[in-house]
Formats: sequence, C-alpha cells, structure tokens
Amino acid sequence: MAEVAEKTRVVAPRTQKVGRVVSDKMDKTVVVAVDYVRRHPLYHKRITRTSKFQAHDENNECKIGDVVRIEETRPMSKNKNWIFREIVERAVQI
Repeated sequence: MAEVAEKTRVVAPRTQKVGRVVSDKMDKTVVVAVDYVRRHPLYHKRITRTSKFQAHDENNECKIGDVVRIEETRPMSKNKNWIFREIVERAVQI
C-alpha cells in the first residue's frame, strides 16, 4: 500500500536587523534607523544609506540612542511590520 507522507511546513527564519533608536515618542512603538552600505554603480564608491523602521515595543523599554535588534513580523498597523527583540547596547544617559 502507498504510505501517506506527512507534510511538514518549512518556515524560513525571520529577518532580523540591528539599528539605533531615533524616536520613542509613540506609545509601544519605536523608530529604528538601520544603516547599510551600497556601492555606487558608476564610481564604485561605498555609500552609507539609512532606512527607518517602526517597531513594536510592548513594554516601552527602548530609549533614544539604544542599539536594538528588531525582527520582521506580521503587519501590526499601516507602517509597523517589525517587533523589538532585545537591547544590544544601552545608550549613555546624561
């Protein structure tokens, strides 16, 4: 007889990024700036660009200047598709 093969769902690991918190003024939301390097197509100079992502911070732990790790998740609102995972480095508070 033919055996029924179990279907296993393979889930790709979620994308993670590390960036610096630039705004924490919203409730349960932080804005994280992530820097990345691209090479200019004609001049081949390395150019640093910045992307900003809104991330969900359930306990309002993050402060401006913290280096944090964010992870991609389901859409939580129009612009919020990332969730805060951990603080990599705390900012020095003056």
